[in-house]
Amino acid sequence: LVSIGMAILYNLGSNYFLGEISYITKALSAILQLGVTMDYSIFLWHSYNEQKVRFDGDKERAMAHAISNSIISVASSSITTIAGFLSMCFMSFTLGLDMGIVMAKGVLLGVICCVTVLPSLILVFDKAIWKTAHRTFQLPTGGISDFVAKHYKFFAILMVLLWIPALYGNSNYDVYYKLDNSLPDYLPSVQANEELNQKFDMSSVEMVLCRSDLSQKEVKSMLSEMEAVEGINFALGLDSVTGALVPDALIPDTAREKLESGGYQLLMISSTYEIATDEVNAQCDKIEKIVKEYDPAGMLIGEAPCTRDLINITNHDFMVVNSVSIAAIFVIILLVLKSISLPVILVAVIELAIYINMALAYYTGTTLPFIASICIGTIQLGATVDYAILMTTRYKKERMSGCSKRESVHTALTTSIHSVLSSALGFFAATIGVGIYSDVDLIGSLCLLMARGAIISMVVVVLMLPSMYMLFDKLICKTTLGLRKTVDVKGGNLR
Repeated sequence: LVSIGMAILYNLGSNYFLGEISYITKALSAILQLGVTMDYSIFLWHSYNEQKVRFDGDKERAMAHAISNSIISVASSSITTIAGFLSMCFMSFTLGLDMGIVMAKGVLLGVICCVTVLPSLILVFDKAIWKTAHRTFQLPTGGISDFVAKHYKFFAILMVLLWIPALYGNSNYDVYYKLDNSLPDYLPSVQANEELNQKFDMSSVEMVLCRSDLSQKEVKSMLSEMEAVEGINFALGLDSVTGALVPDALIPDTAREKLESGGYQLLMISSTYEIATDEVNAQCDKIEKIVKEYDPAGMLIGEAPCTRDLINITNHDFMVVNSVSIAAIFVIILLVLKSISLPVILVAVIELAIYINMALAYYTGTTLPFIASICIGTIQLGATVDYAILMTTRYKKERMSGCSKRESVHTALTTSIHSVLSSALGFFAATIGVGIYSDVDLIGSLCLLMARGAIISMVVVVLMLPSMYMLFDKLICKTTLGLRKTVDVKGGNLR
């Protein structure tokens, strides 16, 4: 924790050079970095323990070999996670760029601290560590592996069946775009907006910027057309305040500057519709059409049109980020495992876990913040692909050594399950506390989704991924470099 804490401090401190970061990024970056990079520390610690037995207690030599042995697995695991975060930089909504850079930087600093700061701390406090050590908690991994390998057809069918409700739920959960919906009710700003809505029926206020040289007749006609739009309370301009009978020369400059400046004039519009609803979005479209008839360069501004644009942007961003993250991680897995089929299998299994996580929001009637689908898809994919690669690498190694597919699956699951559990539960522990504690729903919802996603991914990888090995073993052997030449795909014996 000290080592990871130092990496977090380095990451947060280096944000100074970015100038500024989003409050959402600041709130999430520390816990995300803790949950994502803890795996690397566990990899190094396990390797150090093995090497210490090998070198008969020579801790310096053991640590040197531990770093050498674990740096490749740590680097390969971190690359997939960094790729997932960097895919967020392709978002038009610049929160993605902000969070993507900060988190990719955090993972990189976590890896550096893992192979520099952590080994130093372990060597300095080696005696204290062993004096305070306890027995490792051991799960009946052999029984779990036997059960999964024996009933792989059941889990394969279950995986196919789960895709149906997962796809439907993922496509139909409710989303909110109004940012103040994520704020607690006790804040003065939230209470003031509620008062405006209840007492003055002002759900939203928009503004129109148009040329100041428009004639009074044109402005009055434009305001009349706007007031005729359904759901508009009023539309006001400078003439609405002074009246048509007051000459422009009699209007004080101090008053004029409030509504006219820099060649533009400001018109105010009050709507009865809630922000981020279909009604107000359609209303904004009608008002914009009216404005463009009188001033092609005129602009409708305010929270309602901004939120409408946000809806269009984030829908596009979700498709882009999802495609880029899947493609990037697919290519990385392809290069690491040297297989065409394994990347498809791994991404399909992890995407199922992501879809189940998001679909639960629909089946539990939970409304999620708009950013959730983009962030969770990327973060859960990047965070859980590590132990999927770990298990797959061991399966491939056993298969290449001539073991049958059942023996390979059994060994891969038995040796990997502890790492999978520690990784998933560590990520769960890092996020669940903030999810429960935070009063800001945007942050709390994201953390609860990440915590739940860690558990779902753990279950899906442990149960479904080995089943895919069993079911598609022949295809995997034919499409994986090194397996086709050494393994008889019919019987699993050496040629």
